[in-house]
Amino acid sequence: MSQLKEKYIKEVTPALMERMAYQNVMQVPRLEKIVLNIGVGEAIQNAKALEAAEGDLSAISGQHPVITRAKRSIAAFRLRAGMPIGIKVTLRGKRMYDFLDKLLNTVMCRIREFQGVPRNSFDGRGNYTLGLKEQTVFPEIEYDKIDKIRGLEISIVTTAKTDEEGRNLLELLGMPFAHEQEE
Repeated sequence: MSQLKEKYIKEVTPALMERMAYQNVMQVPRLEKIVLNIGVGEAIQNAKALEAAEGDLSAISGQHPVITRAKRSIAAFRLRAGMPIGIKVTLRGKRMYDFLDKLLNTVMCRIREFQGVPRNSFDGRGNYTLGLKEQTVFPEIEYDKIDKIRGLEISIVTTAKTDEEGRNLLELLGMPFAHEQEE
């Protein structure tokens, strides 16, 4: 069992039950999935860019990514419906916990001038989305072998009903939220 899942079962669940006054263990929010997404808009002109991004994402996640395609045509961007414009990976179960553990304990430490992740990136239903400016912060990526620095979007989907429940869950799992600045 993953260290993070063990922590969730032994520490986070009892703490959330006490903090949020849940009557039943099944009411406690849990992680459902983590979705990693890279938008490769340059794939319209350069097909090799999609392959390079695919290699990076598969190294980061340990899973083969799925190519996402444009839903509709946009003439201003020379985009046609069905053209490949991004890649994504959905992690569940053990891989999800292992990835989140790596993200919290290894990757966040490698981000330049890191002050914590924003507290307000919740969607209203307890799900959190985090954007990274470069994929080079992951230890699996060799800086010399990348063709271009790309951004990466990480969506953490939980079973929480509200943002407060989701924030409490991620806080107890070890997410380093930025301190609110007093004005």
